[in-house]
Amino acid sequence: MVTLAEPVPALRSDAFLDSFKNRVSRDVQVPFESCTWNGGKHTFTKGAAGGTPRLQILIENEQGLRALRTLDEVHICEAYMRGDIDIKGSVMDFVELRSVLTDSHPLHRLWRRVAPLFVGRVTSDRQAIASHYEFDSDFYLSFMDPTRCYSQAVFSWDGESLEAAQRRKLEFAVASCGLKPGDRVLDVGGGWGAFAEYAGRLGINVTVLTLSQKSVDFLTSLIQTQNLPCSVEYADFMDYAGSQDFDAIVVLGVMEHLPKYEGVLQQFLKLLKPGGRVYIDASAARKEYAKPTFISRYVFPGDHSYFCLHTFLRAMSQTPMEVLSVMNDRHNYYLTCRNWAENLDRNQDEIVRRWGEGLYRKFRLYLWGSAAAFLNGSMDAYRLLLKKP
Repeated sequence: MVTLAEPVPALRSDAFLDSFKNRVSRDVQVPFESCTWNGGKHTFTKGAAGGTPRLQILIENEQGLRALRTLDEVHICEAYMRGDIDIKGSVMDFVELRSVLTDSHPLHRLWRRVAPLFVGRVTSDRQAIASHYEFDSDFYLSFMDPTRCYSQAVFSWDGESLEAAQRRKLEFAVASCGLKPGDRVLDVGGGWGAFAEYAGRLGINVTVLTLSQKSVDFLTSLIQTQNLPCSVEYADFMDYAGSQDFDAIVVLGVMEHLPKYEGVLQQFLKLLKPGGRVYIDASAARKEYAKPTFISRYVFPGDHSYFCLHTFLRAMSQTPMEVLSVMNDRHNYYLTCRNWAENLDRNQDEIVRRWGEGLYRKFRLYLWGSAAAFLNGSMDAYRLLLKKP
């Protein structure tokens, strides 16, 4: 958390908001109203579609006002997580206000890129993975569907259930890799066993790699309880040797944690049988390491990066690997994140009771913000199918 400077005197709140209004009204796309703790109200509509506010930003105290004054995205997010700012209305509308905010933190961006050089890639990866995935499994299960799949689903129509869409994605992954009973698959990341359970029930042997001890514990119990032909190892994919070649490798929502594509591709070639396939799905960005400071500081720390398709394909062109297909999943990921965010809000009381208001608010910003980014095109998502000749 940032340490805010001296508080803005309450008597100056109206004067500040008048100034703030002049600075942002010409650019804001979502009409909104701000309400201060001392009864002040301001409406922001100029340049927005329509004149009736769809959103209320509640400034609860002087610290919230100070954060808003910075017009800095991460400071405002921090104020919301602390409760110095609150929201009434759509969180999608709130995150769309990013267009009038700044996000300039060059020292933070530099450190997250160079930190692995100081502490080592494996240590850095383990710290970063642990910081996101070491919460109780029940927390993630509170907003995921029964498949427990933590990457984009594949919807046949917008109103389809998340569970049906996730099962379609898992079916697609198995079918596109041409898997049959007895085949050996390496599941990179593993999560909460979505692929291992689905493929294991078909008689496919799945070896799961993970850097989360919570995931190891969850998967071990799942495999034993359901008597699946699967195993789980606490290991880094980039260091993994394996005792046998695999028929396929699946990477569901993990390429974001594997930004060094040359090394990743060499691991694919090393671990696959000739003719073996790789299934990948991932959230993506047009620029390497393009990630909001809020995400890199509070959600996915370290130098982990959204998947960059053109950079990956350029690296792959220097290897024997072949591309069989590339599919745009941006709308699918919008629908997935929207479902997760709605589930999170639906279970707010239980989440706050068990894990606290701060964690609920952090993931609320993350999930609704991701949904907005996929919807407005500032983020992409892909499914890829590769083959080793």
